[in-house]
This record gives sequence, structure tokens and C-alpha cells, in this order.
Amino acid sequence: MDIGLIIIGDEILHGDREDAHFKAVKTMLAVRGLRLKWVQYISDVPADIVACLHLSFERGETVFVTGGIGATPDDHTRQSAATALGLPLTAHPEAVELINQIARERGDDLSSELQQQRLQMAEFPGGAHIIPNPFNRVAGFSIASHYFVPGFPVMAHPMLEWVLDTYYQDASFKTQHMQKSAQVYDLQESQIAPLMVAIEAKYAGVQTYSLPVIDFVKDELQAQRRYHVELGVKASGDACGLLEQAWDELSEAVEKMGGVVNVTEADAL
Repeated sequence: MDIGLIIIGDEILHGDREDAHFKAVKTMLAVRGLRLKWVQYISDVPADIVACLHLSFERGETVFVTGGIGATPDDHTRQSAATALGLPLTAHPEAVELINQIARERGDDLSSELQQQRLQMAEFPGGAHIIPNPFNRVAGFSIASHYFVPGFPVMAHPMLEWVLDTYYQDASFKTQHMQKSAQVYDLQESQIAPLMVAIEAKYAGVQTYSLPVIDFVKDELQAQRRYHVELGVKASGDACGLLEQAWDELSEAVEKMGGVVNVTEADAL
């Protein structure tokens, strides 16, 4: 099972704040045998959010969405999700009660203008379910296999962990993912490409990948550039049984062409 990730926020998109979601989500999925299928960064522009979510809802995929569910003028995710689904925003009774409970504990006036502003955070697309927030109890929401949480990592990440443990425990470790890779010296990527094509044609489900890299190696006199290629194979499900044979054949073919294969990684993911 693969999961998409939408990260909303001008502060991340423009580099004012470093994204903490991608790495965290990738990790929490990996420990459950799940993977990210795609990641998309979106600005705080309602039309862009609506367009992104509309396409995402149409694909019917499982998607995590971070950011923009607060109650300030730059928070547009709740309304955008409703618009993309053609649904009204409605006050979720349980989410309302959680916010009111916080106010009562502080001694706030439940009828105040400030409290009414806060209650906007309990307005979700009609039919949505809440996602508990252990940090401050202001809930996120889920609808159509999309899970909306705040942009603050301290809130978002425990909430997404809860989503995985509540809704996707049965999906964990259902599909095996494996890969092997090495550094290849003394050959160009273009020379290796035909070998990669042949491997993929011979071993159904096995994918090859490569990335050219330029190293700067210092000696006593000067820094010298050395080119190499990161070369690997990966597979999921039943194709994992073909991975070792495919890798052995690919690496042997590379060596016969004069390449030096330096194995640095052989991971089961």
C-alpha cells in the first residue's frame, strides 16, 4: 500500500520554515512496511488547494494532508476540501465540544467573539470524522481516505501515527519492498543504460535506477573530480524473489564492460 502526502503552507514552499513532514512521514510508514507514493507542496492559495485536492480525491488514493486547518485568514484547507468534494462546511459536534471543553477549563466565555473564532476549527466537510490531537485536543479530520492535520509537527505527527494504527494496521507489512545498490566507477551512465533496459525486460517487476555523481577527491596537490554512477535495483511483492538474481546479472554485466562495482548498500525496506 502506498500513501500520498500533501504539504500546504507558503512558509514551507518559500523556504521560511524547513519542512519536517516528509522525513517523518516516510519514517513512520517505513516502520510499518508502507511507503510514500508521492509528495506535493502547495501554497496557501485556495484555488491551488482545491485543484490539488480535487485531483487527489478523484484518484481515490490514501493521502495525508498537513497545514491550513486553523482559524486564521491564511488557513484555507478545510473550506478547500469541502469545495473540492462539493460539500458544505458543518460544525462537527465532537470537535466543537473539545474546543469548548478547553475554553471551560480556562474559564473563557463560550459566547465570546474569540471563542466563536476558535470554533471555526471544528468546521469540517459534511460527513467528516475527527482525528484526535493529543497535543492540545483541537481535532483534525478525515474524509474520503484523506487525513487532514495541522502544520505543526508536534501535533501532526502523533495524529498521523494514530491514523495509521487505527485505520491501516491491517495494511502494515502486507507488501515486501527490497532494493540493492552500488557505486559504479569507470563507466558512464549512458553505457550502463542498455544493461538496465535488458534487466527490466527479463525480470518482470524489477526496476532499475541510476544517478550520476561527481566526487571531489583531495590529494596533496589539488582537488580532483571523479565521476561515478549510483546504480541499483528495486522490487515489491512477488518480484522481490527475483531481485538477487537480477542484481547479480546486472553487476556482472557492468564489470564485464570494465566498470568497478563498489557495493555500499543492500537493504530490505
